[in-house]
Amino acid sequence: MCNPAVPELVLIQIMMGGSRTRGDSGGGHFDVTSEKGDLYLGAPNFAHTINVCKNIQIRKLAFPTAQWEGVLDEAADGGYSLESLQVYRGPFRSQAIQATLRNLWALSDEEGAPSRLLARAAGCEILAELCRLSGASLAPARGGLAPWAKRRCLELMQERLAEDISLDELAAEARLSPFHFARMFKESVGVPPRAYLTRLRLERACQLLETTDLPVTEIALEVGYSSNQVLARLFVKHRNTTPSDYRRAVRDQVLSSR
Repeated sequence: MCNPAVPELVLIQIMMGGSRTRGDSGGGHFDVTSEKGDLYLGAPNFAHTINVCKNIQIRKLAFPTAQWEGVLDEAADGGYSLESLQVYRGPFRSQAIQATLRNLWALSDEEGAPSRLLARAAGCEILAELCRLSGASLAPARGGLAPWAKRRCLELMQERLAEDISLDELAAEARLSPFHFARMFKESVGVPPRAYLTRLRLERACQLLETTDLPVTEIALEVGYSSNQVLARLFVKHRNTTPSDYRRAVRDQVLSSR
């Protein structure tokens, strides 16, 4: 696998191990036997190469430097750049990054292409962990959001429920960087912005199922999902029922109480 020198930080995860893996991803030559879950980081502006002795399955994320350098600067208080990270020397492991990737892939399987909010938040978590692994001392979360900022962000999420709202837009409302906003939002609300948005969408879907005769497909679009199948998967996961069964149960309950 050869990648030309491009201005992107490339994170590779090995999905199946047991292969001899050789190459250089920007920190010097390595020659190891890969293990399932191993992570490799390819430095930006470096033509990195990884050779394996048999077919393997990988997943890959790319971080364009123009979009992510500022986030890294915030995460490490200016102490690191994408080029100066210390994890380009072959395979490494991180439970935090692996957990973030599992969540990202799972939500992508449920909803299709990841939303801007989900992708940006996952990227912030991954870059923060890469800084920590490189020896950076991350600044602690600065407490929660100011009351006015929390109120405005929650209102904006309600107002734009059907849209692919981004972490950057929410952070701008709070006058914070995306990195610090994501941490402070979770401190204030108890869950990350993406999880809170899912909660709002499901609450609105329940309201529409209870009070209207709109088809489930229209309700899915109304709350920001691309299809009724996506809404159904989320309903089963979070409500242990389907949208149609939820509507039927609510209406049966109303009839029985008369």
